[in-house]
Amino acid sequence: MAQTEPNLDHDVSWFLLPSYWAKMVVALISFLCFANSYDGDFVFDDSEAIINNKDLRAETPLGDLWHHDFWGSKLSSNTSHKSYRPLTVLTFRINYLFAGGFYPVGFHVINIILHCTISVLMVDVFSILLGGLQFSNKGRRLNLAPKTSLLAALLFAVHPVHTECVAGIVGRADLLCALFFLLSFLGYCKAFRENKEGHNFSIFWVLVSVILGAIAMLCKEQGITILGLNAVFDALVINKLNVLELIQKLLHKDKSLENPGLLRKGLLFRITLLMSGGASILYIRWRIMGTGPPAFTEVDNPASFADSLFVRAINYNYYYSLNAWLLLCPWWLCFDWSMGCIPLIKSVSDWRIIALAALWFCLIGLICQALCSEDSHKRRILTLGLGFLIIPFLPASNLFFRVGFVIAERVIYLPSIGYCILFTYGFSLLSKQAKKKKILAVAVLGILLINVMRCVLRSSQWRSEEQLFRSALSVCPLNAKVHYNVGKNLADKGNQSAAIKYYREAVRLNPKYVHAMNNLGNILKERNELQEAEELLSLAVQIQPDFAAAWMNLGIVQNSLRRFEEAEQSYWTAIKHRKKYPDCYYNLGRLYADLNRHIDALNAWRNATVLKPEHSLAWNNMIILLDNTGNLAQAEAVGREALELIPNDHSLMFSLANVLGKSQKYKESEALFLKAIKANPNAASYHGNLAVLYHRWGNLDLAKKHYEVSLKLDPMAPGTKENYNLLRRKLEQLQKKGGA
Repeated sequence: MAQTEPNLDHDVSWFLLPSYWAKMVVALISFLCFANSYDGDFVFDDSEAIINNKDLRAETPLGDLWHHDFWGSKLSSNTSHKSYRPLTVLTFRINYLFAGGFYPVGFHVINIILHCTISVLMVDVFSILLGGLQFSNKGRRLNLAPKTSLLAALLFAVHPVHTECVAGIVGRADLLCALFFLLSFLGYCKAFRENKEGHNFSIFWVLVSVILGAIAMLCKEQGITILGLNAVFDALVINKLNVLELIQKLLHKDKSLENPGLLRKGLLFRITLLMSGGASILYIRWRIMGTGPPAFTEVDNPASFADSLFVRAINYNYYYSLNAWLLLCPWWLCFDWSMGCIPLIKSVSDWRIIALAALWFCLIGLICQALCSEDSHKRRILTLGLGFLIIPFLPASNLFFRVGFVIAERVIYLPSIGYCILFTYGFSLLSKQAKKKKILAVAVLGILLINVMRCVLRSSQWRSEEQLFRSALSVCPLNAKVHYNVGKNLADKGNQSAAIKYYREAVRLNPKYVHAMNNLGNILKERNELQEAEELLSLAVQIQPDFAAAWMNLGIVQNSLRRFEEAEQSYWTAIKHRKKYPDCYYNLGRLYADLNRHIDALNAWRNATVLKPEHSLAWNNMIILLDNTGNLAQAEAVGREALELIPNDHSLMFSLANVLGKSQKYKESEALFLKAIKANPNAASYHGNLAVLYHRWGNLDLAKKHYEVSLKLDPMAPGTKENYNLLRRKLEQLQKKGGA
């Protein structure tokens, strides 16, 4: 397919490398940007999407992946996020199986490899977008813009806004989507490989492109947009369609439209294939989803809940301008932009309106140039640049449906392709005008170097939750979720005093932040500050009446305050809102045990173990209660049942060993005690109770040994010292008798 166009590389002072070496350079630099994230932890959303996602485990049937969302919930559930990405979850599952567990290194390495692969593919993609599509007589595609395609690919490879996708494991959805997105585009280009005159094309490759687009969508929803971009590319590059001229002819009902080039070259047929494929994919996706769109809350996307259409529109456009700014100046990056990070614009007097004006001034200027320029080469590049910038962003724009975020850096992974096209084209125009082209090239090289350094710094922040959350404090100090996550991280590390400070700030910034109230109430409960804990938890359930965890924690506080009837009511309310709530049944059982309602306690704990068979505390409490009430046979049966389900739980071994000892099954009891001690050798009670067993059994020397070990581990162990003194007196008496 022969095309003669101005050469974009002609006036550009940049590196000219053979295609192979250009790809090697891009791969190496993209690797260097994110290599330090390879040994990072699971952070932020990784916990829910990977660690807590049962779809990754071998016992979950593979077929379930096709009926569950990205987080492992049933798509038919009203609480489902509706993010349908089964192929991404499948790659997580493969990672998990090969690694033999949740080891993050393998997950991170795959993400880095994917980004490097995508960056290498970008060399080919940009050579087509910037230089046009042309094949040699042997059907080999020619790179007509080797310099600018290399520059654009480098800009893409080192863009710091990509860090979330690469260093955050859940970003694999965006990476896989981008991979098949690009393969779909390159496949569509192959449809014209044997098209010397532009009259013939391969239906096979058009259909392959549609299939690859469907695969991209099964990795992440944005993937479907490639079909629209393929249509735009076909019209502008293959058919060299002048959009403005076509519109003018349509408006004037020009008869020349009866036999335009677009009909001659099969454009309408190919677009029909693309549209039919896209419509079929979307219909199947809608059928699988089963119900309406997901239900998000106001804190996720405040603008979408504004009553005024004007407020919604103006804030959506402000969000677009911020996304554009992140592409231009990716210095202020944050893992989460919700919860007050970006206050709503409620009046035209707000100075931030300037950002909207600047965005639309630039967009309108670019659109005018893309439509009205007499230079067909310029029209094509600007239209493709705007197309790749805007079309992949549409699913995140709030225009078609509400999304669950304000800004998400991951969703501009694909739109950054359009940014790189526009930046590179701008650089070529400046180079054409500049007298000192090398100075301009050095400036661009400096931008690339700064971006590499920013990528290295940002990917290091994504290595741990502590670094990630703290890095957000300076970017979004008004974001309650940032303070909440810093507090949660501190609480998990045992630093409760510091955690309280951040939780209080989260509640101050967002007085309706029930999760922060719940966690703060939990810490205050553990510190025995029960009155304030009750106030916070009561407020949380008042704000969100179906918040099951807060109801359960409120019940625990009320139980501690000895308000048993209120505690019981709170527990049952929690269970009402979350039917399968083993921890709540466990705490309800403890309440009944305190009230000597033994049968109710046993039933509650049994419910907990039915819902969660590995609930060790519930099993233990059943064994201990049955033991204390003299039901040794039943306690033994429950203990054996528990150990079959959780064979390596030393606390269950210990409890069952106590029961067996009382039933005079000394040998079996001894074996369990020794096994429990091997698993947890520093438990004073384990040695003390084994010593009691030996004492009863008559193995006095072994009893003395384990009493001494127990007292060494815990000199204040209740009862152990008295038993040890009794044993010593008995040994002294035996020695005296032996001496006599």
